Amino acid sequence: MHSVPTTSARGICAELIRQALAQAWPDGSNSDVVLDRPKDLRHGDYACNVALQLARTLKRSPREIANAIVAAIPPSSYVEKAEVAGAGFINLFLKRSFKQQIVAEVLQRGVQFGSLELGQGQNIQVEFVSANPTGPVHVGHGRGAAYGASLANILTTAGFRVAREYYVNDAGRQMDILALSTWLRYLELAAEGIPFPPNAYQGEYVRTMAQAMAHAHGTRFVRPAQELTRGVLHASDPEAYLDALIAQAKSMLGADYDYVHSYALSEQLADCRDDLTEFGVVFDNWFSERSLFDSGLVERVVNRLAESGHTYTKDGALWFRSTQFGDEKDRVVRRENGQYTYFASDIAYHLNKFERGYDLVINVWGADHHGYIARVKGALEALGLNQEQLSISLVQFAVLYRQGEKVSMSTRAGEFVTLRELRHEVGNDAARFFYVLRKSDQHLDFDLDLAKSQSNENPVYYIQYAHARVCSLLDQWGGDVSRLWQADTFTLDSEHELALLEKMISYPDIAESAAREYAPHLIAFYLKELAGDFHSYYNATRILVDEEPVKLARLALATAVRQVLRNGLTLLGVSAPEKM
Repeated sequence: MHSVPTTSARGICAELIRQALAQAWPDGSNSDVVLDRPKDLRHGDYACNVALQLARTLKRSPREIANAIVAAIPPSSYVEKAEVAGAGFINLFLKRSFKQQIVAEVLQRGVQFGSLELGQGQNIQVEFVSANPTGPVHVGHGRGAAYGASLANILTTAGFRVAREYYVNDAGRQMDILALSTWLRYLELAAEGIPFPPNAYQGEYVRTMAQAMAHAHGTRFVRPAQELTRGVLHASDPEAYLDALIAQAKSMLGADYDYVHSYALSEQLADCRDDLTEFGVVFDNWFSERSLFDSGLVERVVNRLAESGHTYTKDGALWFRSTQFGDEKDRVVRRENGQYTYFASDIAYHLNKFERGYDLVINVWGADHHGYIARVKGALEALGLNQEQLSISLVQFAVLYRQGEKVSMSTRAGEFVTLRELRHEVGNDAARFFYVLRKSDQHLDFDLDLAKSQSNENPVYYIQYAHARVCSLLDQWGGDVSRLWQADTFTLDSEHELALLEKMISYPDIAESAAREYAPHLIAFYLKELAGDFHSYYNATRILVDEEPVKLARLALATAVRQVLRNGLTLLGVSAPEKM
């Protein structure tokens, strides 16, 4: 029976370096030992630069420090040799026997392979999407959804307790505009319409909501059009005109306005929830902005800032001194009319998060919110909280291309491609994978034609095909897959086989880096490389050979690759089909 390692190869090698460092250079034994994978594996499986870091502290040359560390590395059944290279890098080479036994580890651990104890059970909240519920989720929001869901999966696998949250902006002006838009379309059905404002919500979904409201309630909400426009001038400022219409609607409808508002909100939230659930994105909590006002938390937070001297009054408004915390200018938290700003409710929301006991809060924001970071972190500091416990991941909106033409998106104008339309066109798997194929804060051109193609150029197809290939291979063999972990893997020594072994050994390292850096794209890149290595192996090697030990070893290797592919795809919310 094979001995299965209990930690990652990088962890084993790092511990060997730490032991050698403590013996050779006790004064530097508290230094961080960081190991990286060299781009060229001829330089070793891992490289460490601790000698370069210690040169100034120990007043010795990096190579002298490195040579002493290498000489002090204890014997290991995992490491073949250690060498000093370049200015003082320490290169470690793993034993072939260690690499070969990764197959047994993968097959025995199964879905747990790649799981880590990095988080040690810490509570993390990941808040993502949080789009205003004023229309269907569009492809711009889809990237934040795919990124946030994948990140939450990665952090869970890394040993964190993760809560997924959607912040519902149900208390602001945009929801009033949606309620007004729905009511105006409803009045049109009763021949009481007015010219529809061009800056109201134009989408067909607004007409659909109005029709459903008319079907359910008849003429209950009909009011005379001339009364609606009485005293409301077509101001030169279209936004001011829209606000005047909202105020008039509230006055005319009275208590019924709350119903229209709640109806539009609930319809759009339900559509959003259904769409995201079908996309494989499920939230543990949908948090209402309005609840912050209803509970009085917004008022209490603003008063707390005022009492601690972090606000001042100017032109009748209350301002937060955010410039004291690195913001470019101070921010209004309460307007001259007594209404609180969105920023005020956002401060209250973040205080609420930490009051719920999270050790770390991760906000996934669109890149256009970059300027918002300093003021939110400043407000937390002003409240006596540790701003380091708040992390912001910025996500660039994806730009959709069809046949080389850019597709425009505007929620109010109704000229947007919904996430649902994208999913129906390219499928959930392609959408989820393409969204995380680039670093989140990098620009992403989403090529619809490539996403739909069944070719090696389509990365998700390429990876899934590798998984399906192994399934087909095992079907041809017809043996007991559950016993393959017992195969003797000493025959796995070809260039292709060693490449696959080394690639699988690095999977826990990649998963750890993805968790530390909040970087799902690292998993996507890794899967492309692993699939590429497997396709090369498959095309160059006959697996179902007559020699039983060789055949079982190669089948075990292929099955281990299948398991790692499946584990990685699961983190990204992508399926692993058995047939294609």
